[in-house]
Amino acid sequence: MTRVAEGSGNVDPQGNFSIEVLRAALRSRYDLDLPNVKAKRISESLADVTEMEGFICNKSDHWFAIRMINGRFWNLNSMEERPQIISHFKLATEIAGYQNSGYTVFCVLDGLPPACNTAAQRRQGLSEYWWKEKDLVIGKGKGAATAATDLWSNVGSGMRLDGKSTNTNENIIDGLTEDEMMQMALTASLEAARMSKAEETAILTAEPNKETPNTANIQFRLPNGSRSVRRFLKTELVSMLYSYVENESNASSCKRLELRSGFPPKDLKSMQTKTIGEANLSGEAVHCRFV
Repeated sequence: MTRVAEGSGNVDPQGNFSIEVLRAALRSRYDLDLPNVKAKRISESLADVTEMEGFICNKSDHWFAIRMINGRFWNLNSMEERPQIISHFKLATEIAGYQNSGYTVFCVLDGLPPACNTAAQRRQGLSEYWWKEKDLVIGKGKGAATAATDLWSNVGSGMRLDGKSTNTNENIIDGLTEDEMMQMALTASLEAARMSKAEETAILTAEPNKETPNTANIQFRLPNGSRSVRRFLKTELVSMLYSYVENESNASSCKRLELRSGFPPKDLKSMQTKTIGEANLSGEAVHCRFV
């Protein structure tokens, strides 16, 4: 308030700070720089915005942040109803859109502190303004149900088509008849056969053209650390991703390839018999390694 009384050029009567104040705060507390994303030294040294960890966007007296949290980029604009996920592929377009509409965008390359995740940190704000990441991921888009509003969230367990209970904490064998257990065994056997077939017959097809409908762009962090982006048909099996990475890596057959995506990162091995569309992998980043 002293600076307001003095008429400082770095803060206005409404308490809006200038970029210099934000820069000084980040530098003092975390030893972080906050350059303009258009700065020559930034554009020359780092062409891919997805390699940056956070952004501050400003237009007049409106400020908001975009930052990576647990492997995902989030738009934390308070003018929106809830934080919004920005896929790696849409990040550059999103930032360019803000710049074209008059926003100045500043960036943090790396070194951001972890997002608030302790009870003490959450007490700094009103509880109604806090979101659980898992609810936001499940309920993408406005108006989607969350754990607090979903009327179905506390109903009892059900039975899946394969005879397995949706409640992972109960013994699914107890109470089943001999015929039901036989059906479960047959289902498991068929699933194993489908998985084996998917792994054996996933022959890499040609990449579809940009004009091809119903395609999915997927970004890969290959085992050697390089990045790659490739289009697939959404109707192709997830096993095709394994064929692509193996082809790009020229790997020895004695090594097992592991692909993980999402948050928390999940192994895609159990999804190989699903289509890329069914697995919701369009626009996602896949991390690859040999184990």
